[in-house]
Amino acid sequence: MSLQSPLVRSQVNRRGFLAGTLGLSALGMTGLLTSCGTASSGAAGGGEGGTAPFTYLSYLPMETLSVAPELLADAGGHFENHGLHVTFQSTKGSPQAIQTLVAGAGPLTRVGAIDLITAAADGQPLVNVGSIVRGSSIRILNSTSNPLEKPEDFLGKTIGVPSEGGTSDKSLSLMLHKAGLNPDDVARQVVGLGPGTFELVKRGDIAGYMVSIDQAIVTQQQFAGEAQAFDAGDAVRADSQIYTATQQSLEEHGEHIKAYMAAIRDAVQEIVDDESLESVIETMRSKYSFGSLDDHDVAKESLSQSRDLWTAKGTQPLLTTDEGYWAEGYEELVAAGMVEAGSDPLEWLDNSYLPTS
Repeated sequence: MSLQSPLVRSQVNRRGFLAGTLGLSALGMTGLLTSCGTASSGAAGGGEGGTAPFTYLSYLPMETLSVAPELLADAGGHFENHGLHVTFQSTKGSPQAIQTLVAGAGPLTRVGAIDLITAAADGQPLVNVGSIVRGSSIRILNSTSNPLEKPEDFLGKTIGVPSEGGTSDKSLSLMLHKAGLNPDDVARQVVGLGPGTFELVKRGDIAGYMVSIDQAIVTQQQFAGEAQAFDAGDAVRADSQIYTATQQSLEEHGEHIKAYMAAIRDAVQEIVDDESLESVIETMRSKYSFGSLDDHDVAKESLSQSRDLWTAKGTQPLLTTDEGYWAEGYEELVAAGMVEAGSDPLEWLDNSYLPTS
């Protein structure tokens, strides 16, 4: 289906946002969250061995290496080492992740910087407490016979997105805008993320679709010589991923959020230090099993690419958000008409919840 104007769609409507949040509260979250797995076993209502219960809201299903830091922090015991008993709860994309966070379903989530900035600029009490991905972890799968190799190639085409108004959708609009193009000239269609979706590309129903790094690798492997991936992340500052809390959750769960971030830092550092990636893959497999993790070549390539993004190719300390980079991302969104000018983006940033050593 064709969606509305990307720029209009990207702006968070305050009344609609709050209405959605109140709806979640009224429903008691029933049916909106799906358990994706737990750390340290057991229910979120009570920890084990002195660990404190902590619910993490994931905008992605846990069956992807895009959440490798969480998987390793769980399987490798990092959460437990920092005194946490973590339960993963999945939401249907970043808009719902933010809504459920604001509604108090959990103290922490991870979304795109685009999502946090647009919501915070609209008055939502959100804070960036750490950057995990510096650059885009989204790839646009397309056909070698009708390739998408530069922004101009997207004009007049239809691109598949996982959700309407989500991070992928917004990042596509931002990439096009930065190239001097009108995002309205590229239609969007909500599609699935599995390798089978590439059949829509082969048939010409869509020109490409947006997926995670590991899913892109799996599809290129399955459709060798037919599928290729486009990465626009280097051109867009706001296309990064950050851990997000609310002011209230920081006040109520600040120490636990610090512990969570310390566990994630330890997990990412372990992946960075394991040059061959053999050990970390084995550790994750001790508890998890899904396609891209079970395929050794796919797992190693995915983690290798992700490792470069987590460290900004070795140029940035783990999880710390660079203030200049963050401010540039805000200015990109202002220029694209996604948020209004006049805010101070540093008010939505707090690196003090990260470990100092």
